[in-house]
Amino acid sequence: MNRSIWAWVRVLGGMGILAVLLWRLGTGAFLDGLRVIDGPALLTAFGIGVATTVFSAWRWCLVARGLGMKLSLKGAIADYYKALFINAALPGGVLGDVDRAVQHGREEGDVGKSVRAVVLERTAGQVVLISVGVTVLLTVPSPVLSHLEEHARSIAVAAATVAGLAALLVFAFSRLRSGASRWARAARTGASEVRSGLLSRRNWPGIVLASTVVLAGHLATFVVAARAAGSDASLLRLAPLMLLALLAMTLPVNIGGWGPREGVTAWAFGAAGLSATQGLTIAVVYGLFAFVAALPGLVVIITRALARAKARRAARVVVTEPVLAPITLATPVVVPQQRIMIPVRELVGTGA
Repeated sequence: MNRSIWAWVRVLGGMGILAVLLWRLGTGAFLDGLRVIDGPALLTAFGIGVATTVFSAWRWCLVARGLGMKLSLKGAIADYYKALFINAALPGGVLGDVDRAVQHGREEGDVGKSVRAVVLERTAGQVVLISVGVTVLLTVPSPVLSHLEEHARSIAVAAATVAGLAALLVFAFSRLRSGASRWARAARTGASEVRSGLLSRRNWPGIVLASTVVLAGHLATFVVAARAAGSDASLLRLAPLMLLALLAMTLPVNIGGWGPREGVTAWAFGAAGLSATQGLTIAVVYGLFAFVAALPGLVVIITRALARAKARRAARVVVTEPVLAPITLATPVVVPQQRIMIPVRELVGTGA
């Protein structure tokens, strides 16, 4: 029941944000997002999407192999494309990741470990995004930096509180690991998998590289969307606004990725002295680019569905066809004639 409520909260939250944007800015920004897209921009965004998907799949392979699971890069790319399309087509934005985790877990015989591998893979990307985003937002002039400077004291108190809570959680986690309960075993397992899947010498350089390339790809797609929407702002001015939009996309309140991204981008562009309507248009164009970049996932879904249907038909044909055994001529067995003697008592007992 709680999961159903949370699912509705996420969908209704995304719908509410879009409804407010429609009310305040009208439908023009959404329609402009469809009109400004041209062929070269679409092909460029699609090519960037291919690169980000390949590096994301490679990051998944590194994490999964670090946990002792088998995962080929070719299969990971196909599964990642499928997950991207499901995330873009269905509410919530995480159902595709759940699907690839469960499917890979069934193939490997350990769904739990596969789910943890996907969680660690996505977490690695989020850590790089948050690290770069916070660094840029704290150093590059932007509406966010202006607000931070105006409320520096309150933000310092909040940061100190968060740091204290984080230290407390780390201490509690370290104490929990030394116990013998089920939670302690789970904590030890999680810490071990973080070390082997993310922090091992063999894995962490590739994971950082892949996450950096993926983040650069998302930013490049935003730049292509901004130029397609007619924005001539410099990259230095756009960088904090785009990173803020990417951070907003991590919020689990959306409809296929739509909602917080559009709201935050419209606010950021308006607060930066640019047009809020143009910011919304850029977010819409980015969303359309992301959907087109995920379309190979639909091809993967259709291809696999056709292959399964073909396999089922072949299985039915094999089962229904009669199997004819070879006919051989048996050698006649000659039974020698003999007198059969039956005791009188048995004959009387049987009524013969």
